[in-house]
Amino acid sequence: MRAAAGALSVAVSTRDRVEGLARCLDAVLAGSMLPAELVVIDQSDGDGTAAMLERRQWPVPFRYARRPPTGLSASRNAALTTATTVALAVTDDDCVPDPDWVATLAGAFDTDRGLAAVTGRVLPLGPPVAGRHAVSSRTSGVAREFGGRVSPWLVGTGANFAVRRSAALAIGGYDERLGVGSLGGAGEDLDLQDRLLAHGGRIRYEPGALVYHERQEWGRRLASRTSYGHGVGACCGLRLRRRDLFAVPMLTSWVVLRGRVLAAGLLSRRPAALHEEWLVLRGTLSGLAYGFRAAGVSPVTERP
Repeated sequence: MRAAAGALSVAVSTRDRVEGLARCLDAVLAGSMLPAELVVIDQSDGDGTAAMLERRQWPVPFRYARRPPTGLSASRNAALTTATTVALAVTDDDCVPDPDWVATLAGAFDTDRGLAAVTGRVLPLGPPVAGRHAVSSRTSGVAREFGGRVSPWLVGTGANFAVRRSAALAIGGYDERLGVGSLGGAGEDLDLQDRLLAHGGRIRYEPGALVYHERQEWGRRLASRTSYGHGVGACCGLRLRRRDLFAVPMLTSWVVLRGRVLAAGLLSRRPAALHEEWLVLRGTLSGLAYGFRAAGVSPVTERP
């Protein structure tokens, strides 16, 4: 029997992706180390997900919560308060974790008790397929540690993220104004990582923690680019509203980065790349306006 990672739970947020969720959970349970517990937060409209989960047998404690479809951040917050372990690893229902994913994340927290969070690599799932495109890739094989504020898109992505629960709960958890299913559209992972760093936390990028992300058809990829830009803009707008001066270098570095990608597309005469960058920048502007005017939300609190 593979030893369980006593300090680490795995949580997956899902909405009407029965097959994808089953594939993700199968990969977690087939890994070289089992998590201490599995958490599924189900925001599905139908009952197919619940029925699939009821039919399964679990080699580790399994915690299930059905929630209204109020967005990814609300689901992540539910996972933070449902889990019982020191650390919580999250991924998405269109991802497949590598066999050593749990072991790598658990090892990072075990060897560094002061670590707030760990991120890792994200690679496309399966071989290239015509008409389907990689999303959320993070390919660097070089480990890196972040302490102090940096542009949060350098740190990691929410599809491959583990956090010390006490650190996340101490700063209010995920901001429910952001993320898929909210008006913010995306950016909940960037926001949480930046707030962890702003409160003195350290985050490690660990390339050995690897998940594979399902490729998307072109229309979904374009929509995700708009949403991603909107989320980054919203993060900056929220910070501007509360007079956080880091919003200025954060927004500046983002615009410079997108400008470089736009210039590369012009030089290489790639219309598709130019169109993508236009969508990202347009999303950034709309997100900036949204973030600046967004109403507040109450922070998540630790359960009794």
